[in-house]
Amino acid sequence: MLLISCPNCGSRDETEFHYGGQAHVAYPENPHELTDREWAEFLFYRDNTKGSFAERWLHSTGCRQWFNMLRDTVTYDIQAVYPMGTPRPDAAGQRTADTGTASTAADSTTTGSAAPDISGTSTSATSISSTPAPEGATK
Repeated sequence: MLLISCPNCGSRDETEFHYGGQAHVAYPENPHELTDREWAEFLFYRDNTKGSFAERWLHSTGCRQWFNMLRDTVTYDIQAVYPMGTPRPDAAGQRTADTGTASTAADSTTTGSAAPDISGTSTSATSISSTPAPEGATK
């Protein structure tokens, strides 16, 4: 069972939260100009990263606020919890820009404050059309 630190309410059991998918997925600038395939890729295609992954979470039975979490998908270690609209923190749990407040409190992780090395992990957004569809996915 995960102990998730809500930015507004503090540490709570994971049963109070709902997973909201990958964080930092930009809405297309001109959605009306997208082809059906590009729109489907925006809606349904997400990274499936092994290791550090930025996720959106909703504290559904508490403050009902959305927030982002940087979590290791292999070990379930929570590396950082930070508000929506702020950039993803780096591996050490520090902010990558001058705005936002990444949590470095002791209760922001389930197993300690050490974060795994994510130096090989890309944090930049990819183009919508850069991910090919699986064979036979759409015709």
